[in-house]
Amino acid sequence: MEAQTISTEERVALYNKLVATHPAAERKGDTVPYTSINGNMYSYLSKDGFLALRLAPGDREAFLEKYNTTLVLAYGIIQKEYVTVPDSLLMKTDELKPYFEMSYRYVSSLKPKPTAKDKKKS
Repeated sequence: MEAQTISTEERVALYNKLVATHPAAERKGDTVPYTSINGNMYSYLSKDGFLALRLAPGDREAFLEKYNTTLVLAYGIIQKEYVTVPDSLLMKTDELKPYFEMSYRYVSSLKPKPTAKDKKKS
């Protein structure tokens, strides 16, 4: 994995710029910015300073190979559906945008998860 090359503030600004490219995407979270749909998260900025994207199996393999990156390792666990986005790609919003859209499409196809708000209503 490449060394951190941009500041936390720049990283958040680049993430916000990426999220703004998709009309249906909504950035959530204060300490860990993320996007989700139907209770399923599809991107987040980790506390360790990298962007994680959730991709479908074929898209994931192609991304890992093209950008020579890895699956996300968080809290000692490999997150099998998430790829680590290199900083060099995070800085290229136009190049990253199609992968963000793939991530949104993939997660939109998943079964909705009940949210905390839904659980309170029952």
